[in-house]
Amino acid sequence: MKLRDALADVLDPGLLTDGGPGWEADALLAVPTSGSTGGPKTVLLSAEALVVSAEATHARLGGPGTWLLALPPTHIAGVQVLVRSVVAGTEPGRTDLSAGFRASGFAAAARPVLAEPGPHYTALVPTQLARLIAADGPGLAAVRGFDAVLVGGAATPPHLLARGRELGVRLVTTYGMSETAGGCVYDGVPLDGVRVRIVDGRVELAGPTLALGYRGGERFGEWFRTDDLGVLDDGVLRVLGRADDVIVTGGEKVDPAAVERVLAARPGVLEACVVGVPDAEWGQVVVAVVVAVDPADPPAVEGLAAAVRAEVGRFAVPKRVAFADALPLRGPGKVDRTAVAHTFE
Repeated sequence: MKLRDALADVLDPGLLTDGGPGWEADALLAVPTSGSTGGPKTVLLSAEALVVSAEATHARLGGPGTWLLALPPTHIAGVQVLVRSVVAGTEPGRTDLSAGFRASGFAAAARPVLAEPGPHYTALVPTQLARLIAADGPGLAAVRGFDAVLVGGAATPPHLLARGRELGVRLVTTYGMSETAGGCVYDGVPLDGVRVRIVDGRVELAGPTLALGYRGGERFGEWFRTDDLGVLDDGVLRVLGRADDVIVTGGEKVDPAAVERVLAARPGVLEACVVGVPDAEWGQVVVAVVVAVDPADPPAVEGLAAAVRAEVGRFAVPKRVAFADALPLRGPGKVDRTAVAHTFE
């Protein structure tokens, strides 16, 4: 198989599968999830789903091009950069991530990619985008040179998205997961062939990019039910947050994503994560870890609390706020909420 042979040269051999019993024999890749809920699982993806996803991405962005890999190729977002390159018949560039993501390393890897005939594409997680913007140097100049920069893997704070676009970065938000061969909804609009519906407040997805199923489990049906809450406005998907992240404090339900949006929009705040921790009186209490733009001059907690109180409600105000140099991450760039909660033990 052409795709298998091509990926064998660029992917961790452990991701390629020789199939398995029954329907598992149709799988080309076995991609581990990041274990957002429950334990991690292994998603089995067919060559068809991967290729359809890559072709639909190119159709949405403006045609096949040269990609820069800036994500680990062990997770679906990084895997798909390589698949898209194979489908496009182009050689991808690679960012050196051995010492972590650095703006200077991104800039160095981008130069030969941007020297190739266009279009030029890359994919980032929000934390990487925030670091490129904060560095305000060669990395930011390089990311401006791409015809499209996919940003996903985690929710992108609205202020970060607005700031990036204001600076000339051609950002495209993506929503998807390993179970959908990566991003399948771009800027709220499903890729060609992908269908979205909301059932009991949950996002459900269907279409040719859907995975076969989980290794050792049942094959997926027509629709895949996510753990995300969302709404459709005139066919445009807006993801509200994860159903299992909702905090119940004193009988009130708090959407942590809503509180995070308020905190992240405050002057002096780079990122924020809000979680609930057990409390004998309230059941759970709202707490937050905040990353300041300038760690030596963090924003006043009183101001953060006042903003949440005014925009979300008194019950949503964090009882405790801790400042950190960076949010703990897992997988391709998702905030590790369990580690955030451990901060307050």
